[in-house]
Amino acid sequence: MAAKVRSQFVCQSCGSAFPQWLGQCPSCKQWNTLVEEVRDRVEEKRGTPASLKSRTPKPVAIGDIPAQDGPRIPLSDRELARVMGGGLVPGSITLIGGEPGIGKSTLLLQTALRNPHLKTLYVSGEESEHQVKMRAERLGVASNESRVPSGELRVTSDATRHSSPDTRHSESCYVLTETNTQNIFKHIEALEPGLVVVDSVQTLHTATLDASPGSVGQVRECTAEIMRFAKATNVPFVLIGHITKDGFIAGPKVLEHMVDCVLQFEGDRDHAYRLLRPLKNRFGSTNELGIYEMHGTGLAAVEDPSQVLLGDRRERPSGVAVSATLEGQRPLLIEVQALVSSAVYGTPQRSATGFDLRRLNMLLAVLEKRCGFRLGQKDVFLNLAGGFRVEEPAIDLAVVCAVLSSNADIAIPMDTAFCGEVGLTGEIRPVTRTEQRIAEAQKLGFARVFIPKGTKGIGPVKGIELVQVGQVNEVLSALFG
Repeated sequence: MAAKVRSQFVCQSCGSAFPQWLGQCPSCKQWNTLVEEVRDRVEEKRGTPASLKSRTPKPVAIGDIPAQDGPRIPLSDRELARVMGGGLVPGSITLIGGEPGIGKSTLLLQTALRNPHLKTLYVSGEESEHQVKMRAERLGVASNESRVPSGELRVTSDATRHSSPDTRHSESCYVLTETNTQNIFKHIEALEPGLVVVDSVQTLHTATLDASPGSVGQVRECTAEIMRFAKATNVPFVLIGHITKDGFIAGPKVLEHMVDCVLQFEGDRDHAYRLLRPLKNRFGSTNELGIYEMHGTGLAAVEDPSQVLLGDRRERPSGVAVSATLEGQRPLLIEVQALVSSAVYGTPQRSATGFDLRRLNMLLAVLEKRCGFRLGQKDVFLNLAGGFRVEEPAIDLAVVCAVLSSNADIAIPMDTAFCGEVGLTGEIRPVTRTEQRIAEAQKLGFARVFIPKGTKGIGPVKGIELVQVGQVNEVLSALFG
């Protein structure tokens, strides 16, 4: 008879322990702070994988530690590799979150299928083998399949192995439908994959807790077991995590501190574009950005997002301006669309899609107070093309020009771009990395760029006119006379 696992509920605020869960901690009076913790890990000790039993850590002088056990594992997806800092780090744990249906499982399954050099184990706790196979077929993998022992499904086809590149790549992808962590570790030791994908961490459960899968205690204990296993075996893990209605990854906040990299997959499901942002990265920068476009056959990396966002418009109507902005380390040219009309129902409406509404109200107040434009009795609608959301203040100047262009019904020249932050006094403040913005505009054929006056390190650029402006009135005089 197995020994019973004893657990207690510990308050994350004051540290008090209780035998059962309570909504409010009696000691510190904080709500929803009690988390289940294991006191006696008997089952875990009995089920410890052999790779962890044989590993006995000892203190090592920092000078004797090698710089790196090996290079990063390359990925065929350049967007994902750049966001992760150049590729997978052996023994690392990556957590990716996003709204339901945004494409998390599609991204990781196509990563597993399209890296033939990397033997991947796709652990699915939410879908059956056949459901995963159906998605693989949609991504371009042949329909035939061959089974391997231990309940795993190897996605491969002998009939079309030489005709479809994706089918050839899929020979290194294995699917396992299991939710018990100890069983998953046994399969990993037998298969020896180079990458393990878990879909999702909320479906896992461990024998050390009696709680149901998805509970706070189970999520944290399963992640802790995966962390110890990954560090001991040097196998990288990628975990898919559900998010709450507030947009945060479900489960304890400590989950994000335990992993090495946290990626947020976001985008509007009504638009085709998806953004992959790193919120935490121990092995790279968090200023990177990956851009994908959703197709019927999966996610395609967008190599030149500026060209896609601007489209192939031959003429530009009034109320449209192009902003040279930055998303992470990548310069982008985004089309800003504004519509200004008389208020029909008395109270003026203010609406912004992809832009902060409070900042829009501030810019409208600057135009009315500092520049003399009467916009208080007019409806103002603002939209950023492509479903993108930009919070960088360098887009302020393009927003102001788009609003005034729509108000005066005068189109801005198509070969003109803007970058600059607008202050409360109407001045245009310098922004960072202006050289990259100018280079991106020049690459796409723009002939004139308005930049803030006083920008340091900017000299004449061949083939493009740089107009330095210090006040909003100067921009209006240059554009509309």
